[in-house]
Amino acid sequence: MKTSIQFKDSPFLAAAEKRRVLEQWARFLKGGFDERRFTKGLYEHLIQRCGFIAHYNLSGFHDVYFGDPSATQRFLDQFDRAKGCLSVEYGDVQWINDGDYRDINGAMADAATGLLPGLRRMVLEREEAKARRELEQAEGNLKRVLAASDAGAATQREGD
Repeated sequence: MKTSIQFKDSPFLAAAEKRRVLEQWARFLKGGFDERRFTKGLYEHLIQRCGFIAHYNLSGFHDVYFGDPSATQRFLDQFDRAKGCLSVEYGDVQWINDGDYRDINGAMADAATGLLPGLRRMVLEREEAKARRELEQAEGNLKRVLAASDAGAATQREGD
């Protein structure tokens, strides 16, 4: 992702690193939250400068926010300017207004803006697929329980 944003060096993140994080962010979003595109640099930026807690490690973080479609929607809300960019974890906007990281965090929200409708649609499709799998599993469980109940009733009648 080529950007004309002039990032400034910050105490713990140089301008060049900010550019790399933004590129990783764009690839991750465009890749549909693929864990292979969820880099250590992106993870560390999210937990150190975007108001997210670590959730133990990179994989744990990915599982929390991208393993459950409703959590993914909440994650996207944080980068949605129309929703105020409120921190998922803390409910404030400190992360996007931080003087040292306002440039990169704002650029991340801006990069997400055009992708949000498609990402939200994709997440809803995943949520629907998950709900259908759960429904099919519940129906299968119900059939087994009913069959066992019918078999038990038949055995009871035979014993009478």
